Amino acid sequence: MDVTGARWRKSTRSGNNGGNCVEVADNLPGVVLVRDTKDRDGGMLTFTPGAWRGFVDLAKASHPR
Repeated sequence: MDVTGARWRKSTRSGNNGGNCVEVADNLPGVVLVRDTKDRDGGMLTFTPGAWRGFVDLAKASHPR
């Protein structure tokens, strides 16, 4: 999969302390990519947009602010 055009972003809630963070790229057609900020050259998780939306919705419901 060619991911050279991926625009990676991380949560503004993650801070800059080098903690456990992930980055998400959701600008590529038909796929959402997730990677570890401590190992950006390591592997990535790939989701369909619908599966990613379901994951985020479940995470929000499980851990309300």
